[in-house]
Parts: sequence; C-alpha cells; structure tokens
Amino acid sequence: MNFFEHQVNARRASARLVFLFVLAVIGIVAAVDLAAWLVAPSWRMLAFTTGVTVATILLGSLYRIASLGGGGESVAQQMGGTLVPADTSDLSLRRLRNVVEEIAIASGVPVPKLYVLEEEAGINAFAAGFSPSDAVVAVTRGALDRLNRDELQGVIAHEFSHVLNGDMRLNVRLIGVLFGILMIGLIGRKVLQYGRFGGGRNKNGGAILIAALVAMVVGYIGLFFGRMIKAGVSRSRERLADASAVQFTRQTAGLAGALKKIAGVEEGSRLNQRGDAEEVSHMLFGDGIGFSGLFATHPPLLERIRALEPGFRGEQLERLKAEWLASPPDGMREDMALGLAEGAGGPLPGARQQVRVSPPQVAAQVATPASDDYRRADAIFGSLPDALRDLARDREAVMPLLLALLLAEDEDMLDRQRQDIAARLGEAVADHAVRIHQQLVADLHPMLRLPLAALAFPVLRLRPRPQLDAFLDTVQAVANADGEISLFEYCLAQLLTVQVRESLDPARYARFGRRKPGNVREEFATLLAVVARYGNEDEASARRAYLAGLQRVLPRDHLPYAPPATGVQALDAVWEPLDALDPLAKQAMVEAVTDAISSDGRISVAEAELLRTICGVLHCPLPPMLEQG
Repeated sequence: MNFFEHQVNARRASARLVFLFVLAVIGIVAAVDLAAWLVAPSWRMLAFTTGVTVATILLGSLYRIASLGGGGESVAQQMGGTLVPADTSDLSLRRLRNVVEEIAIASGVPVPKLYVLEEEAGINAFAAGFSPSDAVVAVTRGALDRLNRDELQGVIAHEFSHVLNGDMRLNVRLIGVLFGILMIGLIGRKVLQYGRFGGGRNKNGGAILIAALVAMVVGYIGLFFGRMIKAGVSRSRERLADASAVQFTRQTAGLAGALKKIAGVEEGSRLNQRGDAEEVSHMLFGDGIGFSGLFATHPPLLERIRALEPGFRGEQLERLKAEWLASPPDGMREDMALGLAEGAGGPLPGARQQVRVSPPQVAAQVATPASDDYRRADAIFGSLPDALRDLARDREAVMPLLLALLLAEDEDMLDRQRQDIAARLGEAVADHAVRIHQQLVADLHPMLRLPLAALAFPVLRLRPRPQLDAFLDTVQAVANADGEISLFEYCLAQLLTVQVRESLDPARYARFGRRKPGNVREEFATLLAVVARYGNEDEASARRAYLAGLQRVLPRDHLPYAPPATGVQALDAVWEPLDALDPLAKQAMVEAVTDAISSDGRISVAEAELLRTICGVLHCPLPPMLEQG
C-alpha cells in the first residue's frame, strides 16, 4: 500500500468515524428520549430533550476540536511537555534531535517541534498535529533514559509513520468525538453533585436528580462504545506504523528492542497523568493506561514483538524482566558500548549526475521512505556544513538563511532582492541574507537546499506571528522580483509559504482532497507547460515533455502546449486546485510531472530537486533521492 492508498484509507476511516459518531448520537438521543418519555410523556418534552441532547454532543465535540486548533503543540502542552531547544547541549536531547532531523530529511518533510514529558518515567512517545507542517513529536524522559539510539530511532520512525499517513488528523477528531459523547455523562454527574449539596430540596429536585442520573448512565454507556471504536481504529493503525518503521529504519532490532524494554522494565509505557493519557491513548507508541481486550488501543506487546522477531518466546521476556529488575537499562551507556556508530551514507551524487527514473516508482516513494532513504539522509545530514547547521538553529539567523536560498546570482537581480528584504524586514536582515547567500554559493550542494530549509523550519515557527506574516510577504516579493526567477526558487518560496501558513493556522488547512483530474484540466496543463518550458532548451523538446506528462494524467484530452506568457508566476493559480485533488488523482499528477521532467530518459539532480519541491507544495513529500528505474 503506497502513500496515496493510505490517504484513501484514512479518508474512509474518517468517514466511518463520522458514521459511527452519528450512530452513537442517535443511540444516546433515543435513550435520553425514552427516559424523558417515561418521566413526562409529552411530544413537546421529547422535542426539547432531543434538541438539547444533540446540541450538547455536537457543541462538546466542536469545542474540544477547536481547543486543539493550535495543532500538535496544544496536545504536547496539555500533556505537560517541555519544548526541546534547537541548540540544546544536553546529550540525550541532542541525540533525540539528531534522530528526528535525519528521519525528517529522509521523509522529505519539515523537522517537527520536539517535546519531552520530563515527569514520565515510562517508555512512550506520540506524534500530534493536523499536517507535517505543524507536527509535534513528544517522547517521555523514560524513553530518553532507557532506549539506545537504534531503539529511539525505531520509536521515532513509528511516530513519523503516523505523520506521513494522515493518522494525526484522525486522532484529533477521535478526541473531539469522544469528548462530545462524554459531555452528557459529565453534565449528569455535575448535576448529581449539585443536588447532593442542596439542589434536591426544591419540589422538582427528585425529577432533576433522576434526569441527571439517566444522563450520566447514558453518557457513560456512550463512552463505553466510543472507547471500543477508538481502540479498534487505533490497533490497526499501530500495526501499520510498526511495519512502516521497520521498512524505514532497515532493521527490526531497534523497534523490537524498544518494545522488549516496555514489556520488561517496571515502569513499562504507563503515564502518570492518567486522565490526559486516556484522552490521547490512541496516539501513544505504547499503552499508557492499561486497558485490555476490546478497549486496548494497542496490540499485545508479545504479538508486536513476534511480528518483528517471529522466534521470540515468552520465557525470553521473563529473563529480560529479571535482568532489568536487578539493573535497569541505560540507553546512553548502551550507545557508548556500541561506539555511537552513525550510519554511513556514502558521498552525494555529483551536481551534474543524471539517473533514469520510472514515474510509478517515483510515485511509490512519496511519503514512503525505505532503508536506502535513511542511509542517504545520513549522508545528507553529514554533508551539511556545520556553520550552516548552526545558522538553521539560530533564532536570529533563520529568516536571513531561508531568504538567502532564494537569492539570485545575477548582481542586478540580487541588488533588487536585497532592497525588497530591507524594505520589509530591515537593512540588518537584508545584509545578513546577502552574506549567507555568498556562503551558500560557495559551500552548498544543490541537494542540500531543501534539507537545510527543513532543519530551519522548527526555529522559524518560534517567531511571533507578525514577523512570520512579514517574512511570508518578503518571500513572495523576493521570489517574484521581476518574474525571471528560476522555477526551483519560485517553488521553494511557495513551499516555505505553504509550510508557514499551515503552521500558523493548522486546523484550517487539514483536509483530504476530492477533486478529479477532469475538473482541473487547465491547471494540469499550466503546471506541465511551465515544467516543460523551464526544463528544456528548445521548443520541440519542451512540447514532447509536455505531451508525455499530459498523456499520463489526461490521455483523452487534447490540450495544446501553450506556455503561459507570465511564466512561472502562472503557477500561482494552480496550487490550490491541484492540492485539492483526490489522493489517487495526486498519484497520477506526480507520475505526470515525473514524465515531463524525465522525457529525455534521464533526470538531473536539479530536476529531481524541482520535482521534490513541487511535490512538497502539493503535500506529496518525496525522500531525498529518487530510485533509479
């Protein structure tokens, strides 16, 4: 199953969740109405109780989802998480950040914000947010202390699977749905408490208390079935995430080792904040509260371990428990014993190197990183100059750094862009961006531009909203300085705009598209025409590239090759319609753009980076290098 099929399944899961929610609401309303009819058989009373019950459930769900509108940070802060600084010197936090940064690069997504649950000794983690642009990954202090690097890598890869497969949006909706169902029971419980302290002395007190008791019972029965729904959805997603993590990290030992430690250490994966943990239990890497059977949000630990190591036996686990009871595991000490070995990714390809690619193979790579991608991410991460990595983690340098990626080499154009920056962000930022640009030209391999931007993104998100708004305005001004900027630089500016915009208002942009290719013919034609024009030196080659892409996505349509007069700026009108495509239509789009770029039989490093940028803008993240066809 590839990324696009996962997206289809996630949309179906959301639809099933809505259907089950409606059934639960109907059941709760029917139960409340029956109780009301038995107490006071009146059609007017029945209509009143129906309206109040439905409104209470819906408003409760909407309120809870709105309270999480800030994205992943809202959940992490609710759980008592502490933000991990980008420039932390703590060894365990530095190790965590390195692992997360490498996996983000391999996935082709921005580096998420990191939180640590310092008060939690159990081994656990979760990913939260509406999209990769606002994602947060949180781990417990127990995970940092007990897990070695390979095990931590397996846990983080598991969480990145949830980020890439659209599970996070479903998880937030589950929180809202269950809170809405619980609202009836909470109101009933509060009324009973009030009645106990004097509210029952009035003449209607008995009827009120009976109604409250019914509401509480019905609400908690609804919650009973709601928890079953949540657990069933979660278990299937956890099995998929385990499999994805193994595919990603190229070995089973890390993830299996983390699961063994959860099963073997005294703290397991339990969380102290049981109330909050119950609400987010379906998001956690391991069971945080101890539910079992139909309410278990995760498959049994031994089952998860055996899926990774089929020969593992229960008695082996008992021996590990005895060993760790006497001497609890220390992840950092284990790393030191292993020599802190990092992956050896090998050299980056030459800037002029070309490879052959297959469009279906490229589409299969979208948001589905494999072992080779992680190895290549190691190489990319290690190839980034230390000075540039330091800039990406510097709060004051991050905006000049990202703007520097967009600056032109032509002196006249560079001067115009510098003026645009100075007019919006000040002379100091403009001068800093120009100095960094000179460093980039000298030191930065073309394949390192997007990973460098990904590393800088978490620090950029820390800026106040007015500064981010001014930054987005500056990005667009620099990208469109005279309409002659390169296609890659234009797309990079658009990618930055999309990511910042979604991080500022995550709930607004979290959606599954539904449009079909036939509804966006002109937008497809414009995108393919621009890609073909900028990727080929002569008209005939550009026309062949355009027709190759069009044949892939709209084989029955006859749309002539007509590069827009406004050049790359014509893409302003296509991003939103194309991003609203149905997942399987997006797969066809990725294949079409790949066909257009590789129509000559090969694709250069620069063209591969252009393809990755376009896919990033349209929420189809590609790993750092393309597989050869």
